Amino acid sequence: METEPQVVRATIIFGLRTFGSVPLPVRADLEYDPADPFAVSVGYHAGGGVVRWLFGRDLLADGLLAPAGDGDVQVRPAADDSRVLVELNAPDGSAVLEAAASELADFLDRTYDEVPVGDEDRCFDFDEELAKLALRD
Repeated sequence: METEPQVVRATIIFGLRTFGSVPLPVRADLEYDPADPFAVSVGYHAGGGVVRWLFGRDLLADGLLAPAGDGDVQVRPAADDSRVLVELNAPDGSAVLEAAASELADFLDRTYDEVPVGDEDRCFDFDEELAKLALRD
């Protein structure tokens, strides 16, 4: 009997890189929902709220090994290969955060346990999503 894929969650402490100082700790809640099998959601706890970013699971995976992304989110290995850098760019500012590569890899491994690479289409009903868009008009 096959079970439905489950939501994968992790909390990782990132370091916000600042000039001339040690990185400031920033809690990040990562979530992978098989209902949106190509994406990872990351909620960074900043100030009194949470800033949520959504980006491709493959972007995060690719960035563990080599620079990836050319838009608002870029991911790349740090000079210290035990760390990964995540650069976020928005109209009102940008931030560079670092995290342990092993923690991100562990999170990704758990997402692959739920939805292996190449099986994303099995969790995503394209026709259903198009119907939802049609209802909005």
